[in-house]
Amino acid sequence: MTISFKGTHFPKDVILHAVFFYLRYGVSDRDLEEIMAERGVDLDHATLNRWVSRYAGLVADAARYRKRPTNRSWRMDETYVKVKGEWVYLYRAIDKNGKTLDFMLPKRRNKAAATKFFARALEVNGLPRKIVIDKSGATTAGIKAINKMLKGLDCPIPIEVVRRKYLNNIIEQDHRFIKRRTRPMLGFKSFASAASVLAGIELGNMIRKGQFTPGLRPFQQFSQLAG
Repeated sequence: MTISFKGTHFPKDVILHAVFFYLRYGVSDRDLEEIMAERGVDLDHATLNRWVSRYAGLVADAARYRKRPTNRSWRMDETYVKVKGEWVYLYRAIDKNGKTLDFMLPKRRNKAAATKFFARALEVNGLPRKIVIDKSGATTAGIKAINKMLKGLDCPIPIEVVRRKYLNNIIEQDHRFIKRRTRPMLGFKSFASAASVLAGIELGNMIRKGQFTPGLRPFQQFSQLAG
């Protein structure tokens, strides 16, 4: 997928630099405005916010199918972020080695959302051998629904579900990167913006984990994924 920058008043490389630095590092939009000014780029924080909301999710979507293969033992959990003054849940999955599998910000935390998340993760990561989860009823129901679908497709072995809290410590630790980056933002003003920015933050985390092109600098990887 090629992302269009048609109609923008700044070069593609300038836009991607600003978006990547905002997503990957703990700088405020006003701090980044000052940093860009030091590099001769005069823009205001409102423009930066528009760039992040518009392009972060698009680059993350393009990256979903391009990450390196992951392990078939998964860890799934939810964390939470504030959108329009209310806490909502962010579904996240990593493999047993800590590599990010997928993520999704649903408007509700229920069986339908969990099922959609697992179906989305299966689409790009293939069939897991097992999934370690917490005791969430919605998550359990979501996996049962997926196993029912797989059985209907003549898949002989269902996905094994494991509920051992200590095995999920790795994803609880992984949540910290997301929380550390979102905490200074003090919440999101719209659901669409939250979904896009969070996807971009997750992508920055995946680049940090080496899930794309080893040997390239982080920004080079981000730019390459943008097409």
